[in-house]
Amino acid sequence: MRLLDRLIARALRGPLDALVAEQVARQVQELKLDALYSYRWHGDRSRLHIPDTAVVNNALFNMSGGTITIGEYAFFGHDVAVLTGTHDIEQFGRARQLAFPKSGRDVVIGEGVWLASDVLVLGPVTIGDHAVVAGGSLVREDVEPYTVVAGRPAKVIKKITPPTT
Repeated sequence: MRLLDRLIARALRGPLDALVAEQVARQVQELKLDALYSYRWHGDRSRLHIPDTAVVNNALFNMSGGTITIGEYAFFGHDVAVLTGTHDIEQFGRARQLAFPKSGRDVVIGEGVWLASDVLVLGPVTIGDHAVVAGGSLVREDVEPYTVVAGRPAKVIKKITPPTT
């Protein structure tokens, strides 16, 4: 390689390295965002109903024991899990792994519901319109509309005044 070619290559290496590093950083950031905003599911995907207006981030949905229906404008914090599945605790070994109801454990999450980060919802359960479930809570029973619940298991903290129409 001629001296001039080596000098040109050396001069361009810094800007090219910086450009490549910038592109790699951008791709890594996009992958991170995808992971934070891509939900996962287990079971028959057709049993999961999410409207376009809902934001579910990186939630985990398990539809092995029923359907999951989410209302318009519902939104989730990160790492929410909504599970319809359960197993028969009277069974053992492989039988316990395979013994689970295929229906009857539906979850309905109403319009405008906010499930904060790390919430666990165990079906069958209905969370009423515009309810709020505090972070880290465990929902095992129905939640009335316009209600704030918190805890493991979730208990009523307060009622929200519905808007006047």
